[in-house]
Amino acid sequence: MDGSRLVRSGKRGILRIIFGRSMLILLLMVMQFLLVFARLYDVFRDLPLLFGGVEVFTALMLLHVLNSGENPAIKLSWCVIIALLPVFGMLLYFFVRLEIGHRMVRKMVDSSMADSRKYLPPRAELKEKLKLTDRNLHNLVHYMECHGNFPIYAGSDVQYFPLGEDMFQEMLIQLEKAEKFIFMEYFSLAPGYMWGKILEILSRKVQQGVEVRVLYDGTAALAQLPYGYPKQLQNLGIQCKMFSPVRPFVSTHYNNRDHRKITVIDGTVAFTGGINLEDRYINKETVYGHWKDTAVMVRGEAAQGFTLMFLQMWNHNEKERVFGPYLTLPQSVNTGSGYVMPYGDSPMDNENVGEMVYLNILNQAKDYVYIMTPYLILDNEMLTGLTFAAKRGVDVRLILPHIPDKKYAFVLAKSHYRALFDAGVKIYEYTPGFVHAKVFLSDDIHAVVGTINLDYRSLYHHFECGAYLYKVPALKDIMTDFRDTMEKSQLITDQDIRRQSLMTRITGRILKLAAPLM
Repeated sequence: MDGSRLVRSGKRGILRIIFGRSMLILLLMVMQFLLVFARLYDVFRDLPLLFGGVEVFTALMLLHVLNSGENPAIKLSWCVIIALLPVFGMLLYFFVRLEIGHRMVRKMVDSSMADSRKYLPPRAELKEKLKLTDRNLHNLVHYMECHGNFPIYAGSDVQYFPLGEDMFQEMLIQLEKAEKFIFMEYFSLAPGYMWGKILEILSRKVQQGVEVRVLYDGTAALAQLPYGYPKQLQNLGIQCKMFSPVRPFVSTHYNNRDHRKITVIDGTVAFTGGINLEDRYINKETVYGHWKDTAVMVRGEAAQGFTLMFLQMWNHNEKERVFGPYLTLPQSVNTGSGYVMPYGDSPMDNENVGEMVYLNILNQAKDYVYIMTPYLILDNEMLTGLTFAAKRGVDVRLILPHIPDKKYAFVLAKSHYRALFDAGVKIYEYTPGFVHAKVFLSDDIHAVVGTINLDYRSLYHHFECGAYLYKVPALKDIMTDFRDTMEKSQLITDQDIRRQSLMTRITGRILKLAAPLM
């Protein structure tokens, strides 16, 4: 092969490389790199402007949140979310604040409350008497009437039940006595022995001409009952509704559940407490050890307070709201002593009635305050109320579950142990199982039995109810129950708190940031 042929061959090889597939891929890679570099250059060039805009936007959002009327703990949670995730936090905040569907429910509930006010019994004479004899009680009554429309009643009889089984047996007896109407409002009910026995009586009473209404929260349809269960009861002659049925579209009012537990019979007998209509509440089903729950039965005029609360919720979405026939019954015979004030709490107004009643008890306490609660997720106001009472020498004791039903709630509760313990609050864990009771008792004078937990959901987000009891004989039975329950519980020591795992402590502190929004 001569030199000229070698030169021509070399040229073809070079051309083949230049115009071949490899060079084309290389050129495309270079172009891709140049395009990416150019894009990154544009991004980095605009980065200060972008970051500056985000910072300004975040600052404006934080100023808006800090100047809102929210609880300080809720403000703090929003500030953390917005500071860490500005865009997502902004979208989430405005989604919640837009109150999709919430305004409509608020309007209906407010309207129902307003329609019921004219049926509140006159209490001017009783209030004047309290003003002269017990100014502290008078002031609480004034607050409850002016800001919650919940009157106080004198002379109604109260019976306390230390277990769900005890209440259930008495409820069956009272349901059998119904002659005019039975109203039942519960957070949850589920098929089983308890609901089966009740439903058997309700079906029979309907046949006897008794009007029966059942209202339960819409979350029960997610796991416990078929969505069309109200129609099944209606086929038996029982009027039935789900409160706020969970439907497949987004609405922020779904966070506001009906957590109340009320049974009213003929407007003269009423039950309330922590007990839902499920077998675990009467220990027919064991999931978290022994289920410790409590309730009260009120007989007399005070039962009408629960009748009114039930009708307020039932009528909120009714075109024609009927209250009178159920509240103008012949006066009940009052044979008890002391005072009973049935009351509710609504997330649709700006009054935290449930928390105010608890704080009023803590602030007035002289000797002791004993508390049972399943959850301890405290805001600053409640934490201050508990610790300040203990610091000024009041014997403050909390009974909590030892076997939790929600692990995250248990971790959050433990995150408060150190602050409470250092202030002198005594903390007990009910070793046989789970405490679901919501009870306050103070100085052999005040007590509350109801549905209101010491957590954000009960104090801010849910519809709740309770019975405020003042100098009623049943307070002795509540004290006996506290003593018996403490004997079965473990007193938490400094060493127990020190033994908390590092993971528990870290998780609790992290969860505290989001607790007000949970």
